[in-house]
Amino acid sequence: MKKRFLKITLSMALAVGLISGIATPAFADESDSDKGINEKLGVPIAVYGETLSDSQKEETRKLLNIDDPENTEEFTVSGQDIAKYIDGDPNSRMFSSAKITREEKGHGIDVEIVTKDNITQVTNEMYVNALLTAGVEDATVKVASAVKVSGHSALTGIYKAYDVSGEDLDKERMELANEELDVSTDLADKEGMDDESVTALMTEIKKEIADQKPATREDVEEIVKEQLSKLNLELSDQDRERLVNLFDKMRDLDIDFNKVKTQLKDLTSKVKDKMDELGLDESFWDKVFNFIKALFNAIVDFFRGIFS
Repeated sequence: MKKRFLKITLSMALAVGLISGIATPAFADESDSDKGINEKLGVPIAVYGETLSDSQKEETRKLLNIDDPENTEEFTVSGQDIAKYIDGDPNSRMFSSAKITREEKGHGIDVEIVTKDNITQVTNEMYVNALLTAGVEDATVKVASAVKVSGHSALTGIYKAYDVSGEDLDKERMELANEELDVSTDLADKEGMDDESVTALMTEIKKEIADQKPATREDVEEIVKEQLSKLNLELSDQDRERLVNLFDKMRDLDIDFNKVKTQLKDLTSKVKDKMDELGLDESFWDKVFNFIKALFNAIVDFFRGIFS
């Protein structure tokens, strides 16, 4: 009986080790400083919120992985910039900051929120959607804040980074992107909605606009209605109207929705590739659950055998 107990104990220890190994995969921590300076595309640009204290700015610099400020162009974004780029409040307090690294054509947009606990409303995917609307292409963006903020002002910093580097973004598109971010974060707070649902909704509507090329506001309204039904989402008449107004404005602007659609597909593909690398297929967690369930049943049966 002692031998049997030892065998079961060793099996359990091995099983726990296997679970730990597959449930907590290790990620390599790639430092930006290891990449060197891209002489073709230029050095990264960092834009810090004006309201940051000196110590908070230094903390943010570390969060954005800026080891050598001399190899990064650094600027400050202020309330005046919000007024300039998106007709916002010039008295706004600016905390969230961003670092923008230009990438080769076709790379698409990658966004990483470094301080997820301090960016309380805007998600990676919301930033990507808004940046595509604003006309930003092929960039890696890191967002950070030393204090808790919604994350809205980081967009203004990104716009300024492009402005100072000599690339003009259309002001109407920048304002529309900011409106999109406002609508997205507002909807995510509604009952029955969450960040993922809102991101899926915004993305699918854009894809349908790319496919159908709506000619009228009524066409846009029908697309919004169809996607809400497809995703089993319910919104008030007022919120539906906000969505229709937003996407009708997009229809009026000269936006290449097919390019937006392509980059959104690219982003989805990158996420899937990462999951494949880790072996996290669709049934991964089902397998883990079934394995633990079987292990638990084996333990129960073992102790029943002891005491029966």
